[in-house]
Amino acid sequence: MKKITIAIDGFSSTGKSTVAKQIAKHLGYVYVDSGAMYRAVTYYAMQQGIIDSNHFNVDGLVANLDDIKISFKFNNSLGFAEVYLNGTNIENDIRTLEVSNFVSKVAEISEVRQLLVKQQQKLGKDKGVVMDGRDIGTVVFPDAELKLFMTASAETRAERRYSELIERGDAVTYEAVLKNVQERDYIDSNREDSPLVIAEDAIEIDNSNMSLQEQFDKILQLVNITQESIE
Repeated sequence: MKKITIAIDGFSSTGKSTVAKQIAKHLGYVYVDSGAMYRAVTYYAMQQGIIDSNHFNVDGLVANLDDIKISFKFNNSLGFAEVYLNGTNIENDIRTLEVSNFVSKVAEISEVRQLLVKQQQKLGKDKGVVMDGRDIGTVVFPDAELKLFMTASAETRAERRYSELIERGDAVTYEAVLKNVQERDYIDSNREDSPLVIAEDAIEIDNSNMSLQEQFDKILQLVNITQESIE
């Protein structure tokens, strides 16, 4: 089968990364978690005192973008690539609610988006890639052969995210997670640069009532149909 580019967009906590990893592994494709890249920049900003609950020094972040080096290294025991910031593994550090509270604000910055979009396009230049995020089908890979848009109710997504964080041992409340999901939805959908929208040729999948297996089967079927159509 001819290799294709699979772009998966959607709201936060819709399981984009989970299914993208599954599909990439099944097809032998490269998987890129674009959201992790924005989380890495956010984590850097937090560590440098550039952003906190009281302020955000946008100019300071932009001035330091050249110092941010993001890479992915495959972890055989986990079965997926982990995120590294300037040579340090930050895979677990970027998955906290605190990072989630700031990431949409960081992702609004045009200079940040321009930097990461270039990196993302470079990673997918040879096709055979599955990438998930907010603007993959609209900005990063507008010519992707298969575009998907994942959605689910805010309450369903908050419950999933809350369960993940509790399982990790994080001290969070469902109410705080739901508020974070709703705030990120608003910021992601209303930012000036590359807002979260459904690409005209994207297939929308509401997975509110779907199991992981049902979701995987449906997307794999769409992959097969797409590959057959371009042979």
